[in-house]
Amino acid sequence: MIRWLIVVVLALLLMSGLTAWLRRFGFGRLPGDFEFRAFGREWQLPIGSTVALSTIAALVAKVL
Repeated sequence: MIRWLIVVVLALLLMSGLTAWLRRFGFGRLPGDFEFRAFGREWQLPIGSTVALSTIAALVAKVL
């Protein structure tokens, strides 16, 4: 259980760090990606991009 928690936290950190770079390729603007402003901050929920990147990663892992 703790191993999965670590993987999820690392994936979220990686996704947040690469957000600007991935936006050049259209990730972060897919249907299902939500952006809203609350409490004076801009929040992002990249659900659609996460599904797309997970699918790509699974296909790469299956090929390798």
